[in-house]
Amino acid sequence: MRFAWAGRSPQGLQEGELDAASAGAVAEQLRGQGITPLRIDAMPGQAAAGSDDAGSGWLERLQGLLRRGIAPVDMLILARQLHTLLKSGVPILRALAGLTESAASQQMRESLLQVRASLESGVDLSKCFAQQPRVFDPFFVAMVRVGEMTGRLDEVFLRLFHHMEFEQFMRQQVKSALRYPTFVIIAMVVAIAVINVWVIPAFSQVFATLGAELPLATRLLLATSNFTLQYGWALLAGAGVAFFLWRHWLGTAAGRLAWDRLTLRMPIAGPIVLKAQLARFARSLALALRSGVAVEQSLGVVAQTADNRYIAQKVEGMRASIERGESLLRAAIQTQVFTPVVLQMIAVGEETGAVDELMQEVADLYGNEVQYELKTLSQQIEPILIVFLGVLVLILAMGVFLPIWDLGRANFGGRS
Repeated sequence: MRFAWAGRSPQGLQEGELDAASAGAVAEQLRGQGITPLRIDAMPGQAAAGSDDAGSGWLERLQGLLRRGIAPVDMLILARQLHTLLKSGVPILRALAGLTESAASQQMRESLLQVRASLESGVDLSKCFAQQPRVFDPFFVAMVRVGEMTGRLDEVFLRLFHHMEFEQFMRQQVKSALRYPTFVIIAMVVAIAVINVWVIPAFSQVFATLGAELPLATRLLLATSNFTLQYGWALLAGAGVAFFLWRHWLGTAAGRLAWDRLTLRMPIAGPIVLKAQLARFARSLALALRSGVAVEQSLGVVAQTADNRYIAQKVEGMRASIERGESLLRAAIQTQVFTPVVLQMIAVGEETGAVDELMQEVADLYGNEVQYELKTLSQQIEPILIVFLGVLVLILAMGVFLPIWDLGRANFGGRS
């Protein structure tokens, strides 16, 4: 692939073109020639230049698909290594160079190359990270900007490490808690499909020879089985269309806002989601305040990082209220989202000037509660699944065995 570049050397500004696999490789070549890259742009029309170029373009796409992406653990390691290197006095450019060579992920390696190239051209470190939005989220970028403003980048990277470690732990807890219910639900769906497609049709031939009126449960089973056999394709197509419509609706701002608000009100899961969001809010706010950011700016950062749009909207409302001169406590009360525990901690924090410490206490409190509730989530769902399975088995037993029982009773009565 061909790139157009512009850079600065001891002789002045220079421009040119180079062939390389990526912009990061171009930057490496230029630095090897003593040129500091200022701009590297992919030249248009490369894929259509010839059959060989088109083939190499498809090959690069295939390699990109097969390439291992950036896992959460990669980000954890990066934050921890940056903290250690900066705390030891290693310059940021040298630290990035070392981390680029040792990166386990090809995508991470290319992203760090881009960050280093932008940093050498005079761009701020936070803006360098912001140029890689698929790798570094807004919270990571915002906290790096805070570190630049306060001159405490090493501390910021350590706090980011602990923050991402907590997030990773919570994701693992959610997956572990949902594994058993998901398996049971899939097994139930498969069992219902097998019964409707193979079992009930086999019994329907027996029921047809009885010549008597069938019980209501049996008629329901036969009707359900016939509908499944005749319109099963329509059910699958409808489910597929509904799924894509739902995904499209979630992609809209109004749809995502409504869904995130609904998740907070779901039975069983809703309280857990709310506590997890409050723990995330408190932890992020404490991290920003400890780094020396003003309250209104901290709330802006927290709103950008919230993965629940409804909560993010409420936090933005808090920031607007504080900018109008209201206190943090009054702004939090107006959202009607925070629990009395959070409001009480905010009130005490404003009185003592220790909002960051008390927000950290809130984060630890709700973090522990979420961990406990996630561990017991399967135990809360299990009775519901058992009741549903019991009802399903009862309907099947009544539908299949009642006609046979009636037939046996009639034959017995005829012989007597």
